[in-house]
Amino acid sequence: MIDVFADVVCPFTHVGLRRLVARRADLGGDEILHVRAWPLELVNGEPLAAEPVAEEVDALREHAAPDLFERFDADCFPATSLPAMTLAASAYRRDARLGEQVSLHLRDMLFEQGRDIGAPEVLADIAQAHGLDVPAAVDRTSIDADWEEGRRRGVEGSPHFFLGSQGFFCPSLEIERVDGHLRVGFDPERFEEFAERAFSPR
Repeated sequence: MIDVFADVVCPFTHVGLRRLVARRADLGGDEILHVRAWPLELVNGEPLAAEPVAEEVDALREHAAPDLFERFDADCFPATSLPAMTLAASAYRRDARLGEQVSLHLRDMLFEQGRDIGAPEVLADIAQAHGLDVPAAVDRTSIDADWEEGRRRGVEGSPHFFLGSQGFFCPSLEIERVDGHLRVGFDPERFEEFAERAFSPR
């Protein structure tokens, strides 16, 4: 299993997971992605605002992922990501593969369908699609445990992947700010090296 520490509202993570899942299918790999909570609103001390995320989405569309974010809507950005990460954690407790599916579905709803994944009715739709109940409350115990584990393992930001004990921060993208403008490029060589290591027999 590949550990990924990430926030569900991080667009860089959405690109990384989508690319990696597609490459896994090409390589015939079977490693499951365990997407654990790296709650940026707790890391930063406040919820993420829609505007900087929309800037990241625009940069990704322009330079790295023109095929993604088709219906992203900043007006439907969730006020908090904690309920969505609670749902994902509950899915992983049921089954690892189910947890991966729910993690991907949450991101698809936000970034590809333009839905507010903090809204109870949206979470209910996602939960129902996977035979789950929406947790009655935010599971801070699970979220805080992942956050603490991420800090212990040296997580730099969202997404941070681990193959065994070795960490890889955002292995598919090159991110920089030039003259105040965000630039994000896809790094095919670095991504391919990471994917082959992730899905080769060990």
